[in-house]
Amino acid sequence: MRVLVTGAAGFIGSHVMEAMAAAGYEVRGLDSLSPAVHDGKPSYIPDDLELRVADVRDPGAVDDALDGVDAVCHLAAMVGLGVSLADLPLYADVNVTGTAVLLDAMGRRGVSRLVLSSSMVVYGEGAYECPLHGSVRPLPRAAADLNAGSFEPRCPGCDSALSWATVAEDAVLDPRNAYATSKLAQEHLAANWARLTGGTAVALRYHNVYGPRMPRDTPYSGVAAIFRSCLENGVPPRVFEDGGQRRDFVHVRDVAECNVLALTATAALAPGAVRAYNVASGTPHTVGEMAAELAVSFGGGAVEPKITGEYRLGDVRHVFASAEKAREGLGFAAEEEFTAGMAEFSRAALRSSA
Repeated sequence: MRVLVTGAAGFIGSHVMEAMAAAGYEVRGLDSLSPAVHDGKPSYIPDDLELRVADVRDPGAVDDALDGVDAVCHLAAMVGLGVSLADLPLYADVNVTGTAVLLDAMGRRGVSRLVLSSSMVVYGEGAYECPLHGSVRPLPRAAADLNAGSFEPRCPGCDSALSWATVAEDAVLDPRNAYATSKLAQEHLAANWARLTGGTAVALRYHNVYGPRMPRDTPYSGVAAIFRSCLENGVPPRVFEDGGQRRDFVHVRDVAECNVLALTATAALAPGAVRAYNVASGTPHTVGEMAAELAVSFGGGAVEPKITGEYRLGDVRHVFASAEKAREGLGFAAEEEFTAGMAEFSRAALRSSA
């Protein structure tokens, strides 16, 4: 069975390529090797894995890459929250148009199985409980509150303090930035494709993925990589807000293994079916805890993180996952423990910026 992995030279895509090959699949990679991201073919892509250099928005190249392919793991994407309004066209073009081009070509080629790389950002804020109103969806946080150091969302009905809870896959979706909107659009396009073709799809909503090959600090890098780069340079990692933002940090090797399980699951779904799963450890940690763990593992805490009170509009306070559905539906359970994973990551090779 041959699997096409898009975004195959990237942080997560390269690990998915390796996991698919290790599981016995014949693997073909597709990646644009964009000069803004890559300085040529990465050294971690072995010569015995096929990598085609082309853009997922190129219909002809995508059609050629699908020749002889039985299933697709789609990871090619513009990542990050977006740093300015000018990023909107790029997110829509790469993530939405690119996915549409791929799905159209899959339909013409008769490729009927898809594993889609989605994200927890489609949820917006996480799950909250008000003592008076029960489950509520907080409004986007106001700049005035954030400037005043008031970071916790309040109940939209009575302004009470809220308690947080895990987010399950049936939560209301509420994308709050350009990247999140584009990832939700990918899920909708996959559902359109499945209904029209009878194909099957599994959308994997990754939580905060970390591990070897993360790109070094760019405006679009993950926060773990930014903190790691700071420590390498002897600079205190700058922790936004008060460091109390809760996230679920999941190791990239676990994410890659979940892709293998999801590919197997697509074969058992009824024609036209689409399923979404959180990909997470199931154990939340704060951003401040993550920064402190990295600092201790990297240099014994010689360089300590700095809590800055800064913020990014469009970011959310708490979002972390229920991992139950993935355990039941895919047989997936993360194996990499947080402390050990961060210790490894503190010394792991990062991908240099182009």
